Amino acid sequence: MLEQALTALAAAGGTAVVQAAGTDVWSGLRQAVARWFGRGDAQRERAELERLEQTAGELETAEAAVADRVRIRQEAAWQTRIEALLESLDDLERAQAAEELRALLARHTDRSGASAGQGGLAANGNVSIRAEGGSIAANVIHGGAHIGRPPTPDPTQG
Repeated sequence: MLEQALTALAAAGGTAVVQAAGTDVWSGLRQAVARWFGRGDAQRERAELERLEQTAGELETAEAAVADRVRIRQEAAWQTRIEALLESLDDLERAQAAEELRALLARHTDRSGASAGQGGLAANGNVSIRAEGGSIAANVIHGGAHIGRPPTPDPTQG
């Protein structure tokens, strides 16, 4: 079993893979993660590239109703794969691989701290939303919205 810091690192790796899929940073992160898993074995690196592409494909084609579940499942799968690789190494190799993974994540991920799921809004700063003239303003509206007079309460309800 891995120490807590390495488990957290593996979780960060899984999250980074999923968050990068389909973005501008995907190509670089995908290559770096495949190389990290390959550990110098070109055939294994190619197999990891295929797995990463499968992940990106699943995330891209997931229907909105299940997108969060697909994302969570993929994050967990990549965390588990990273943990398994780290556990398979001896102490010295594990420490080196962990440092390589930390550096890889620092180079290829957005450290702004802002992220949002499908249909969400992410901001790393101030967001100002205003409604004027009887309109509605919101970051995200799930479902419908209606502007109008509220119904008159029933006099028996007080």
